[in-house]
Formats: sequence, structure tokens, C-alpha cells
Amino acid sequence: MHTQNTHNVERTSSVINLSRLLLLGLLIHAGFGFLLTLSVDEAHYVLYAAKPDWSYFDHPPLVGWIQWPLVAAGAPDSVIRLIPQALWLVSSLLARQLAMRLFDQQQVTAHGSDVAQPLNRDTVGLWAVGLVLLAPVLHVLAVGLLPDSLLMVWVLLLMSVTLSLAQADPLRHEWSRWLALGLLLGLAGLSKYTAILPALAVIVTLLVARGVRLLWTSGPWLAAALALLLISPVLLWNAHNEWISFAYQLKHGSGGAWQAKRLAAFIGIQIVAYGPLLVLGAYLATRQIFQRRQWLLACLLLFFFIPFVVTGLMSGGGGSLPHWTAPAWLAMTPFAAIALAQRWSSGHKALILAFIRAQVVICLIAFAALFFVGIPGLSADHPLSRKNPLADLWGWDQAGIQARELAQTHDLKSLSVRNWTLGSRLAWYARPLPVHVLDSRFDQFDLWFGNIPPGSDSLFVNWSQVKFDLPTKPGEFEWCRLIGTFEAKRFERHISRFDFYHCRHWGATPGTQ
Repeated sequence: MHTQNTHNVERTSSVINLSRLLLLGLLIHAGFGFLLTLSVDEAHYVLYAAKPDWSYFDHPPLVGWIQWPLVAAGAPDSVIRLIPQALWLVSSLLARQLAMRLFDQQQVTAHGSDVAQPLNRDTVGLWAVGLVLLAPVLHVLAVGLLPDSLLMVWVLLLMSVTLSLAQADPLRHEWSRWLALGLLLGLAGLSKYTAILPALAVIVTLLVARGVRLLWTSGPWLAAALALLLISPVLLWNAHNEWISFAYQLKHGSGGAWQAKRLAAFIGIQIVAYGPLLVLGAYLATRQIFQRRQWLLACLLLFFFIPFVVTGLMSGGGGSLPHWTAPAWLAMTPFAAIALAQRWSSGHKALILAFIRAQVVICLIAFAALFFVGIPGLSADHPLSRKNPLADLWGWDQAGIQARELAQTHDLKSLSVRNWTLGSRLAWYARPLPVHVLDSRFDQFDLWFGNIPPGSDSLFVNWSQVKFDLPTKPGEFEWCRLIGTFEAKRFERHISRFDFYHCRHWGATPGTQ
């Protein structure tokens, strides 16, 4: 009876702590979701929802489809951002569940005295949620919906289904699990093209666990057929558009000349972006699994290592961003949680506590910088103010409204910018005005809005953080005249400036005004 009461108290305490961690994360995300304007990628993908299609130039369509109901209903940004917040919550709970399941698996297959720890599965689950909460980049994906926000959920579910199929009785027909695998692979493929990497981890794990004879059963082919059916909109759209998405992704991923220093920078950024605690847990977990020769668990580690290594190699050519590895780190989180929880319960607390404190400091600095939109107290002329990366998240909503009003006042039928990164926010906040990107690069804006009509006028927008020359070269506008400005401020501190120009007669020989 005493043991049962103790277990109930521990379980209640675990539920309370879990609720606190999740509530803290949701409050952080809701606060920043209300405070900040859409990021460049976030605005680009919400435009997917405003302009629904079978697929798009740079990514598959699910990131737009999932936002479509709210966008069609006219929901504000803060409500649309409930979607990534919900995905973060689901990812956290899935990481917890998988950590507890893998912990049970390790107890069954491990050999040696080091597994006899005063540790229960609920504690392991709390560590998994804590690791998610302390990873700075995962908060970014919890506020702004990106394809990686979706892929995090699918990867964790794929790991769970793959583990079930790897351990299944080969004489039984696991139709429901094979269908679930096909569904998840299809959803992952509809989210991002890099879903091929966790798909490779699925294939390797199942072949190692079940052998090549698995290919002579109907289950894998059923899953593959369902996945192919689900991604068929992407294939059909690309076939109709000369396979432009695949050509773009191949070129985009290859980057430029490979440099080792870029790889070193990538590794350093990853440590800061996901936290030294998660990196330590990943090292401890990998070493532990290989020392114990737990080969099934080692195969599941491929959900981390395949995408991480591929992204690392791409970074050497300059073709990677920190959030691209987010699904991979989510895949590692359950393993890291087990290893860290075991070390902690064994009395090795000093080093882990130091890593926790370092990671908390990283998160607090990031949150403070986001709240103040940079470093408070700096003058407008300070180099860190003139090139403030967080200025990208402030003022675009008001600038878009002013751009639309100026266009109406001066009877201008379109907006124009020099780069698509400026166009996505304006196309969202100044909608329904078309936005033309005045460069030679073909992209999604060309599909949405086409080329700027010859002889037309346009409202050209320049932004102080990424400023371009006025488009008055031969073959561009005849002249451009400043007709308005907007100063974006936070706590009366200058953040950035938007300049609005009436540009006359696209395609004319330049003159003066």
C-alpha cells in the first residue's frame, strides 16, 4: 500500500511539473505571437494559404493548406500563430511519450549494472519536455509556422510507428501500422522535400530489424503506395510547371564552393541554437547505445544523424539554415532525455546543472532581445542598430497599411521591391495589392503576380536594414519620387525606416525628377 501511495504521489507530481513546463512554453509563444509581426518566411507561407494551390515553387503545399481555414476566415496574425503553438505542444508531448517508451526498451535490452537507476519513466518524460523548452530555435518554430514545424511532428510519429513495425511479429499482418506509416510519409512529403531523409531512416531501420525478406511482403508496398498517392498533388503540379520546384531545390541545396570554416560555423551555431545541454545529452545517449550494442535503438538514431550530416555537408557550401535541423534534434531529444536523466539520478549533477543554467541564460537573452527588438539603449547610429537582425520582426504591419493607403491615394496599382524577402511581408500586410520583385530571379512571386506591366507606375518600397538603389537604370522606371516614410520604433527607439516612392513608367529610358 505504501509503495502504491508513493507511486501515486510521484505520478501526480510529474503531471503537475509537466503542466507547468508546457504552460510556460505556451505563454512565451502566445506573448511573442501577439507582439511580433510575421517573419519573412512566415509571411511567405501564410500567402500560400491566401493563394491555395496544389503546390508551390519552393515548397510543398501543406504549410499553406493547414493555415487556409483561418486565413479564409480573416483571422489576425496572433490567431493564425496558434497553429505553430499547437504543433510545438504536440511535439513536446510526442517527445515525452517516445522518451518513456525508449526508456522501457532500454531497460529490457540493456546489460550491466548501470541501468539499475532510481529512475521512473515519468521523470524521463519530463526531461524530454524540458529539453524542448530549453532549445531556443524550437521557440522560433513555435511562434512562426514553417515547414519544419510540421516535419517535427511527423518525424516523431514516424519513429514511433517504425519502432512498432520493427518489433512486430513477422507472421502477423500489421495493416493499420503500415497504413499509418504511409500516411505519415505522405504528410511529411507534403510538408518539405527533405522528408526524404527521415524516410531513408525508416527504410534502413526496418531492413535491419526485419531483413530483406520484408520486401517480399505487402505491407511496405502498401505504405509506399499510400505515401505516393498523398504527394501526388506535388508531383502533378511540378509536372505541369516543368519540374521547377525540384530544379530550384537542387540548386538551392548545393550552395557555392565548399569551405570547412562554414561547416565549423554551422556546428557552433547548432550548439547555441539548440543548446549545449541537448548536445551533451546526444553525445551521452549515442555512446551509451553503442556501448550496450542496442542495434535497433542505434538505427533509430539515424532519424537524427542522416539529416544532420546532410545539412552539415550542405552548410559547407553555404546552403543551410539553423532551423533545418529542428526535426533531427527532436528525433534525438528522447534519447538525450534518457541519458541525462540517468546521469542526474546517478549523482552526476554538477556538469548537467551548469549546462542547464547556460541554456537558460541563452533563452533569456534571446527572449529579452526579441522583446526589445534588439539591444535597448543603443543609438540609431550604432552599427548594431543599423544592421539589427531582429528589426525584421517589427513594423511591417504598419508599413504595409501605409503602403496600401499611399497606393490608393496616388492611384498606383502595384507595389514593387528589389528582393522577395521584402515582398512577402508587403504582399501580406498590403494585400490585395500585387507585389512585383524587380530582379531577374524567377520565383513564386512571378507565379502569383507575373511581371510588372511595361509602362506602368508602381509604389516602390525601400527598407533601411536591406536598402537597394532606386530602380531607375536603363530599362527600369523613368523616375522615382519619395512620397512617404514610416519610422518603426520600439519604446521610442528607432528600429528601421521604410521609404515609399512613386516610380513612373516601367521600362522607360531614365530621366530626372
